[in-house]
Amino acid sequence: MATRTDEPAGRPMEPGPGTGRGLGANRTGRDRPVGGFELWSWLFMRVSGLLLLFLAVGHVLIMHVIDEGVERVDFAFVQLRWGSPFWRTWDWLLLTFALIHGVNGLRVIVLDYVRRPGARFVLNWFFYLTGTVLFFLGTVIVFTFDPSAWPATS
Repeated sequence: MATRTDEPAGRPMEPGPGTGRGLGANRTGRDRPVGGFELWSWLFMRVSGLLLLFLAVGHVLIMHVIDEGVERVDFAFVQLRWGSPFWRTWDWLLLTFALIHGVNGLRVIVLDYVRRPGARFVLNWFFYLTGTVLFFLGTVIVFTFDPSAWPATS
């Protein structure tokens, strides 16, 4: 029986790509989680990624491509745009999904690369706290901005 020397002792060898073992023998990357929090986190990343694609591409097209492009974006433009509940909701959803998607992605990276449990805990809580603070500040800005409180600018 041949053994690989790059495997740690006591750890079972997994079949490599192209070994012909099972249906997923040529797959790479993580396997889909079976259940619990990790499954819901995995599903959220896929759904939020699709939503973010729609929201972010729409944002870029509307803010930077259509009409005169980025040259027209100034305080008066934002003031006019955020006078509509539709655009406030759009921007808030973009903020929400981007932050949660990003923090969840950082959590997965920490789980993949940080081996010490204490360091994992500290890093994950740092990212959770930072994401929560940014979400709170962004939400306050989006929903408390009063376009009528500012003088009309042209």
